[in-house]
Amino acid sequence: MSEVMNDVASSENTDQVLVIQALNVSKSFEDAGAVIDVLRGINLSIHQADFISILGASGSGKTTLLHILGGLDTPTGGKVKLKGHDYSTLKSDVRSKWRGQHIGFIYQLHHLLPEFTAMENVGMPLLLQGIPSTEVKDKARQLLVEVGLAAREKHRPSELSGGERQRVAIARALVTQPSCVLADEPTGNLDEETAMKTQELMFRLNEEKGVSFVVVTHDKGFASKAKRVYTMHSGQLTIGG
Repeated sequence: MSEVMNDVASSENTDQVLVIQALNVSKSFEDAGAVIDVLRGINLSIHQADFISILGASGSGKTTLLHILGGLDTPTGGKVKLKGHDYSTLKSDVRSKWRGQHIGFIYQLHHLLPEFTAMENVGMPLLLQGIPSTEVKDKARQLLVEVGLAAREKHRPSELSGGERQRVAIARALVTQPSCVLADEPTGNLDEETAMKTQELMFRLNEEKGVSFVVVTHDKGFASKAKRVYTMHSGQLTIGG
């Protein structure tokens, strides 16, 4: 049994809450009549308060895996369980609702809405869930305090530095109180000092809130600080950096 298969099997014997589980996940695309295998038999268990990093060259399948773990895409084979439920086979609208309740996303480019303030951007996921605006403002304001941006809540993205914009994006990912945050190169666009501060913030929030993080990164220094490190190569996941 491979190292990754052992990782999945051991999850049955742990007292930790299992948040996401990928079971023999594969993903294939057809291009010009040829079948391209992007993911091949991925097995991964993500528990509450985990901090997992995934290294790998461009094109190795890291982002595709992240999208499948987060329900933005569906596997060709295998299944993904979220909080014990197989949600990779749900209808898109049901999967979207389930994803919104349990998963947060952080991207390399912050994807903030330019016409809205920091507080409005953070609160947007709650508004989309139909949460009353007063409650949305309270929760968004609290998250901005936690990421050190209390004084910037009324500023629009164009008025914020790159690091500040990414902290707003982190706050937005956490505002729904998700079980897991999936981050795709979250510090890849930042200078070294700002990247370090952003990484420290993510580790602190992981410890304080017990939220799981799965981070795809090219930064081996960042990856090595995670509780578990994986490497993606040719669509397969192995333990270690």
